[in-house]
Amino acid sequence: MSTPEPILIWGAGAIGGTLGAYWARAGIPVLLVDIVPEHVEACRMTGLAITGPIEEFRQIVPAVTPAELTGTYKRIVLAVKAGATEAAVAALKPHLAADGFVLSAQNGLNELTIAGQLGEARTMGCFVNFGADWHGPGEILYGNRGAVVVGELDGAMTPRLREMHALLKLFDQDSVVTDNIWGSLWGKLAYGAMLFGTALTDDTMSANFADPTRLPVWLALGREVGAVAAARGVRSLGFGGFDPMVFAPGRPEGPQIETIAWLADYTSKTAKTHSGIWRDLAVRKRKTEVDPQIGIIATLGREAGVATPALITLVSLIHEIEDGNRPLSFATLKVLLDQCKSASTTA
Repeated sequence: MSTPEPILIWGAGAIGGTLGAYWARAGIPVLLVDIVPEHVEACRMTGLAITGPIEEFRQIVPAVTPAELTGTYKRIVLAVKAGATEAAVAALKPHLAADGFVLSAQNGLNELTIAGQLGEARTMGCFVNFGADWHGPGEILYGNRGAVVVGELDGAMTPRLREMHALLKLFDQDSVVTDNIWGSLWGKLAYGAMLFGTALTDDTMSANFADPTRLPVWLALGREVGAVAAARGVRSLGFGGFDPMVFAPGRPEGPQIETIAWLADYTSKTAKTHSGIWRDLAVRKRKTEVDPQIGIIATLGREAGVATPALITLVSLIHEIEDGNRPLSFATLKVLLDQCKSASTTA
């Protein structure tokens, strides 16, 4: 009997590494691909350690660097940072079987980039909202469970989609399949824009959302994402108590404020107190995914004739922090806050 072809996971960080460890533990053949040699060595030799409040275990997972990879694969899960998507797809393309597909387990609208290079028929969308951080070679913090949703870009219910859904249920039994994956991805963008806002300070995500003086920022970001999504004809989907449709054009403020209060509570119940964006800026001292995640919303807004001043300012402030020209502080957030307050009083 032949051994089943492994699932290739390109990018073994917070998302890809967590999925890979769970699948390998469940007996699913997995091959991790990562650009950090020390991480690759740890995964295949001493094991990938999953730590945190959900559960803790160590799992040996086969792993290689891109230069070591050979062969072709029908199922490739792409889990690199959004900004690395284009280069990663170019590198993995020779290893994608003729009848294969790439599932994007990333943050943002990377399915657009993947489909642009491989075609929509070879691209599958996935919304992942669990909390995880790569802490070093062979170690990932799995901070909290979160929604996992998978769907074909055209909404079709295909056999390969049902297969990937079954695999994702091995990781999280509450994983769901959808005919509106774009709705889930746009819903995550509304939350993601707010997380980028919280990363302007050293305060926790929960402290940011719970502070009433900062509320105008979260409302402005949610409304701008909601306006662009609406202009593109997207019916955004949420998770838990987060309903992005409350931020759609013309919706009342009350439910929006309630949604931010839910986020304050939700983010207070995780071992991951700060976003991965904050970790990139404060700990890893590296560029964030602000352009492919948030900048693209402003670009799509311009194409649709929708103004996004808060999103544009947010992107600019993140870049200034990345370049060492602004600190992580309330003073930095206040630049955005003052703009949002001014806009709300003149509207």
